[in-house]
Amino acid sequence: MPHDARILAVDDREENLTALAAVLDALPVEVVPVTSGQAALKELLNDDFALILLDVVMPEMDGFETAEHIKARPRTRDVPIIFLTAGGGTGEQAFRGYAAGAVDYLTKPFDPWLLRAKVSVFVELHRRNQQLQQQARLLRQTLDGEGEGSPAGCDRLLAALDQRVARIEADVARLRSGEPADELDAHVADLRTALDALAAGG
Repeated sequence: MPHDARILAVDDREENLTALAAVLDALPVEVVPVTSGQAALKELLNDDFALILLDVVMPEMDGFETAEHIKARPRTRDVPIIFLTAGGGTGEQAFRGYAAGAVDYLTKPFDPWLLRAKVSVFVELHRRNQQLQQQARLLRQTLDGEGEGSPAGCDRLLAALDQRVARIEADVARLRSGEPADELDAHVADLRTALDALAAGG
């Protein structure tokens, strides 16, 4: 990853934020701690986050209300939210959490390994989504910015596609020699995204 994914941790108790940062310390993430829903909404105005870890029980604006504000904003509505709460695992609270747009709901004390595993999944999804968006932008810039059909634009586009095909060919060669090719699926998806972007740009 070119840089650490940013995780927004929201809890009114400093010791809980410190514990969250310690649990996630082994992951390639930057934990941004805030102590209120209002502070979380302010932080989300300017920065992008891969995931939000949101406490339910907070004064003034609780986690459910904070989540509703987050999901109401076009800029942040797609950011996944995991609720963390010491309020008990009642079905009603869990239902409210999912209804507010959460992707998961964990009760404290939570299993650190489980939380790390869940965070890792969303960080990886965020990383791949960013890569795909960047590749689509680059391909469209090649077509539009250089001038559609221009020699420079065509050369850059062909070079980009050739590079992706070469990665797949290398993966296939590894498979034929009995070696693992763990990135094959990702490289095929990468090429498909490039071709889709080309079709959209045309």
